Amino acid sequence: MADEILNPAEMEKAARLTIAAGPINGYGLMLRAGYAVARHILNHHGDAPAFHILCGPGNNGGDGYVIATLLAESGASVHVWADDKPKARSDAAIARQDCSLKAGALSAFKPQAGSVVVDALFGAGLNKPVTGNAAAAIERSNAALVTRIAVDVPSGLDGATGQPLGTAFNADCTISFFRKKPGHLLYPGRALCGEVIIADIGIPDDVLAKIKLLCAENTPAQWRKHLPSPGADTHKYKRGHVAVFSGGATSTGAARLSALAAARSGAGAVTLLSPAESLAVNTAHLTSIMLSRCETDHELRVFLDKRNPAAFVLGPGFGIGPRARSIALTLLKQQMPLVLDADAITSFQEHRDELFAAARGDIRLVLTPHEGEFKRLFPEIGEDKTPSKVERARAAARLSNAIVIYKGADTVIATPDGCAAINSNGTPLLATAGSGDVLAGITAGLMAQGMPPFEAACAAVYIHAAAAHDLGFGLIAEDLPMAAAKAIGRLHEL
Repeated sequence: MADEILNPAEMEKAARLTIAAGPINGYGLMLRAGYAVARHILNHHGDAPAFHILCGPGNNGGDGYVIATLLAESGASVHVWADDKPKARSDAAIARQDCSLKAGALSAFKPQAGSVVVDALFGAGLNKPVTGNAAAAIERSNAALVTRIAVDVPSGLDGATGQPLGTAFNADCTISFFRKKPGHLLYPGRALCGEVIIADIGIPDDVLAKIKLLCAENTPAQWRKHLPSPGADTHKYKRGHVAVFSGGATSTGAARLSALAAARSGAGAVTLLSPAESLAVNTAHLTSIMLSRCETDHELRVFLDKRNPAAFVLGPGFGIGPRARSIALTLLKQQMPLVLDADAITSFQEHRDELFAAARGDIRLVLTPHEGEFKRLFPEIGEDKTPSKVERARAAARLSNAIVIYKGADTVIATPDGCAAINSNGTPLLATAGSGDVLAGITAGLMAQGMPPFEAACAAVYIHAAAAHDLGFGLIAEDLPMAAAKAIGRLHEL
C-alpha cells in the first residue's frame, strides 16, 4: 500500500535508513531521483526548445544538477542557474562537480516562452521564506509562459503544512519520491504542486516499519475491509438503526437530508425525531424514513428504551441552544454513538468542557466542523500557532476525545491517538447548501452498521466526494444520497 504520507522529517529518516542498510548511498539516491525527473521531462516535454534548471545549495539542488546532466546528455539545450554552492564534500557538491554545465547567476535567469523550468532550489524541509535572487527567479518563472516542474515540492512551500512561506513556485507538475508529503495534499500547497507524481528511487517499503507513521491519504484501501455489506440472513435492524433529530417547523430540511443519506448508506432503519411543531411538515415529506415525536427528555428516554438505535445525528437545522446540549450529553453519557454537526457544535461554544467530559472513555463521538465551527469550538488551536491542518485536527481530536472531520477542500479526519487521513478527492461541487448534512448522515449510517468510527468517517468523506464527482455541475444536496449509494455499490464490486 502506497497511501502513507511522510512529513519531511520522516522522509529524511527513510532515506537515512536506506543508506545505512546499503548498498546504495546518498549520492546513489540522488542519481536515481535526478533520473526519474529527467525521464519524465524527456517523455513529456522532450521537444521543448530549452530547459532551465534552478539549483539551490542543498540536496534539492543536487537533484537539479543530476537532471541538468542527464538532459544535456540527451542533446537538449540546458541552462543551469545557481547562486550558492553546495556544502563541500556533500552529495550535492559531488553532483555539481559531475555536471559539466556552467551555472549562471540566478539574477540573469530569464526564461523564454515555451521552455521548461525545473525548480530544484529548495526541498520539502524549507522552514523560512525564500528571499533575494531565488525569490525573484521564482516570480519570473511564475509569470512566464513556460512549463514549470518542481522537484520534491515547489520551492517556497512548507512540505509539512502545505503553507507557502512567502514567494512560492507555482508548478504544473511536481515529481517527488517514495511517498507523498502533507504539503502535496493540503491547500494551498495542493494547488501549487499541480499534478503530483511519486517516483520510485529504491527506498524499500520495509523502512516504514521503523517509522511510526500516523498519516495516510484517504483512499478506499484504508477502510474498505470495514465497509459493511448485508449478509443473506440480515434484517432491517441488523443493518443498523439511525436516529436523526429534526429542528423546528421552518428548519426541517437539513435533518431530512441527513436521514435520507443514512438510509442510502445502507442503514436498515432510520427515524426522524421531531418536535411536535414539525410533525406535519416532516410527515408530508417522508416515506421510507420513520417519524417519532421527541421534544422532551422523557420522550427521548422512551425512544431509547424502546428502539435502541445504533447511531444518532444531531445538529443539522436543529437550532443553537441548551436543548441541543442536553440531548448530546444524554446520548454520550449513555454510550451512544453520535455525529455532532452544525448547530449542535456551535451550541457547545461556551460549554465545551461539558461535551469533552461526556465524551471520555470509548470513542463514540464524531465532530464534523467546517472552518468557522472549528474556530468556535477550538479557539486555542489557531493557524498562527499550528499552521498544519493535520496537526490542528489531531489536537482537536485529543482535546475532545472524538473523531474530528475537519471539513474543507482538503478535509482531514483525525483520531485522539494521532492517526490522520487527508482526503484528496474533494471537489468544489460540494460547496452547496445541505452538503454537510448529507455527510453527517452517511457517517452515522456507516457507524450504525458496525463500521468503526474513524473508518466510517474516512469512508463517508470519500464517498461523499465521489458522489459529487459522479453528479457533476449543478448538483444540489438532494442529489447526493442516491449518488452516494451508487458510489458505495461500486466499492463493494472492487
